[in-house]
Amino acid sequence: MKKGFFEKESYHTDKNTQRFFLDKLMINTRLYFMCKYFNIVLKSRNAAIKGQYETEAWALSSYNIFKLIEGCGGRFHITGLENLQKCKGPVVFISNHMSTLETMVFPCIIAPFMNVTFVVKDSLVKHPFFGPIMRSRNPIAVSRQNSRADFQIVMKKGQELLANGVSIIVFPQNTRTVEFVPKEFNTLGVKLANNAKVQVVPIAIKTDYWGNGKYLKDFGPIDRSKPIYMAFGEPLSIKGTGKEENRSIIEFISSHLEKWNDAT
Repeated sequence: MKKGFFEKESYHTDKNTQRFFLDKLMINTRLYFMCKYFNIVLKSRNAAIKGQYETEAWALSSYNIFKLIEGCGGRFHITGLENLQKCKGPVVFISNHMSTLETMVFPCIIAPFMNVTFVVKDSLVKHPFFGPIMRSRNPIAVSRQNSRADFQIVMKKGQELLANGVSIIVFPQNTRTVEFVPKEFNTLGVKLANNAKVQVVPIAIKTDYWGNGKYLKDFGPIDRSKPIYMAFGEPLSIKGTGKEENRSIIEFISSHLEKWNDAT
């Protein structure tokens, strides 16, 4: 495989991975994690403001968050990494969306292989703290208030990005949720790929290690008892309307979640 932070077909956190001494020092896990996390994000923000936050820096800061998660007891199980090598040009990644974790970790997995960005809510692009980082990645920003306008934005800018060799990560669910509801999983990603004549890559994730906060959704508790799962599927070429491929993606996610839930 092409060299990156993960050079094998799968990655599993070693049981001997060094952990921070949270229990012995009586440090609150959530507080410690958030302090370290904000330190990484602040450095990234400063670099973005200076125009020094290119893809390599983005991938590295993502990997620093990845290692922070492991240091705080997170156990990653990532499979299908070889499928990133099978992509014929830029692709549309389509994933379920469970927590902040996947948005922070996906860059260190994908960016070493290809240029990539996200479809994000426009409030994140305008955010005083996270905004400079997101704007530096040239994402597709949508309001999630006008579905027709959002669709047009994604189709227009998405096709422009894909034509320029930039892959796009799409979360078809309207919001992050632990429960995966297939009927709430829209066809936006498949339609974009179909219009742009590119492949789609399904991603299944289980990232409830990092929960959603009650008042601030991005800053929820972490639960070290919950393993972190990610699975990358093989690239799919869209045929016809893409309905069959969308069903395959939903089945890919559902079957992995079922397997992972049975294992925990």
